[in-house]
Amino acid sequence: MTTVGVGIGLAFVAMLCWGFGDFLIQRSVRKIGDWESLFAICGLGALVLLPFVWKELPSVAFGQAKSLLILLGTGLILFVAAIFDFEALKRGKLAVVEPIWSLEVPAAALLALFILGEKISILQTTLISILVVGLVLVSIKEKYSLKKFFVEKGVAISFFAAFLMGSANFFYGWGARVTDPLIVNFFVNAFVTAVTGLYLLARGRMAKALKDLASNRAVILSMCLADNSAWIAFAFAMTLAPIAVATALSESYIIIAVLLGLFINREKLQFHQKVGLIGAIATAVALAAITAA
Repeated sequence: MTTVGVGIGLAFVAMLCWGFGDFLIQRSVRKIGDWESLFAICGLGALVLLPFVWKELPSVAFGQAKSLLILLGTGLILFVAAIFDFEALKRGKLAVVEPIWSLEVPAAALLALFILGEKISILQTTLISILVVGLVLVSIKEKYSLKKFFVEKGVAISFFAAFLMGSANFFYGWGARVTDPLIVNFFVNAFVTAVTGLYLLARGRMAKALKDLASNRAVILSMCLADNSAWIAFAFAMTLAPIAVATALSESYIIIAVLLGLFINREKLQFHQKVGLIGAIATAVALAAITAA
């Protein structure tokens, strides 16, 4: 298997992990809060990764200023994006929020084009566009008029979060390329842990947060495992495959959520969802095959 093929495989791993992770994050933010959930995810991630990266940290901290600035930018953008993501999940319905998040893909692709000059073929661009449309269709679980959709809770925040998270996806890939996939994951986790920890301390919420984390440890640990596994796989994928393609395939985790509902919960799909599901799966497979060839 080629290195690009490995990258495509890791993008699918990220897709699978995020499919479970978003469901668990929604449960967590509604139980313990946005900042507390983010503190748990990043704190555990940084702790687990530390033994694998500590020898390289001095060279990153005192090495090239460009690499350090990219890592700082990645941590800051991801932190802000995650807060808006979590707030959207807390305020809005998953059925409303998820279609909007598909816009992360073009945001990351455009940044990769204009900043890194990373070009993909016309066929790949077409397939990514079709995939995004399919993901939007499959994730719309309720019938909305456009007017009703845009006044739903969490919609405005979701649009802003999608743009920010698309930017974060790009910076994650850029950071992984100029340093190392594990380094960028550790650095971002440590950065966000420090910010959220200071916030919780300043607000006098740290003691309650630790108590809530302990009492909900099963959900918290599952959430941390799924989300950190996804980000690690995603970072490696973007060092081996084009950022636009890796992002498009990873963001197809909506497919996993729908399939879980279909086969486990016996949920019924509407006609537009069936069209979107078939189209998204076929397009994702075609995009993976063409890119890995």
